[in-house]
Amino acid sequence: MTTPSSNTQSNAQGSFGATLQQARKNKKVSIDEAAAELFILKRHLQALENENFSDLPQPAFARGFAINYAKYLGLDPIKIASSFDAAYPNELKVQASNSTDTPLRPMGTLQRDTHNRIRFNPLLILAVIGVIVLAVFLFRMVSNASKEHNEEPVSTSTVEDISASEQAQGAAISSASGIGSSGSALNLGNANASEAALVVTVTDTANVTITDAAGNDLMTGAQTSGSYNLSGTPPFNVQIDNIDNVSLMLNQEAVALDTYATDKKARFELAP
Repeated sequence: MTTPSSNTQSNAQGSFGATLQQARKNKKVSIDEAAAELFILKRHLQALENENFSDLPQPAFARGFAINYAKYLGLDPIKIASSFDAAYPNELKVQASNSTDTPLRPMGTLQRDTHNRIRFNPLLILAVIGVIVLAVFLFRMVSNASKEHNEEPVSTSTVEDISASEQAQGAAISSASGIGSSGSALNLGNANASEAALVVTVTDTANVTITDAAGNDLMTGAQTSGSYNLSGTPPFNVQIDNIDNVSLMLNQEAVALDTYATDKKARFELAP
């Protein structure tokens, strides 16, 4: 509590506490915000504004708080310091001088208020979000480009002409314009007096199975469009599931498949 003489001095010099409070209000700053910016405890700033000197630390510290507060509020620190010195009670100055031999106690003025809220910059947050979105977009573009690069075009394999040695081993044979089949067409050796030649022409997919007298499968399974030259020991066991898609020649003579057919399917034995 101040003495009458000190109050008289304060009024003569002007109330520095009211000046500080009015400047803070004009700046539209709360006491909490000011304490956070200045690293000064809120109760010390309130004591300065209310001129409650007994709630302040030693005069040297309190005077420094007043000067820093004045600078923060845009006031003249010299005038505020002068007003502070004039208003400070003499008895508190005597008490402070008597306690100079005691160790200084931490004033707690270099710590931020634990209740300060964290301030975020909205523009910084938007920038971070933009960077994340851009990174995701670029990652997807790179992934799609890599996937397209790794894809290989699907091509249809063609059946090349097969050598005579491969024919002798029973490989599938097609003409230059023929297309390979999922089944097989076999030629079991060079033609001789005991063998007969077959030419199978397929215009559309059909299942064709031909076995010679020795039990060799000359052709079996699904066949695609093409012309197939076969040879083997007659008689031949012939099975065709759709005679409309197949024509057959034995020793260069056409075979009338419809004479063997039932519901477009033919099962018969063929000999020269």
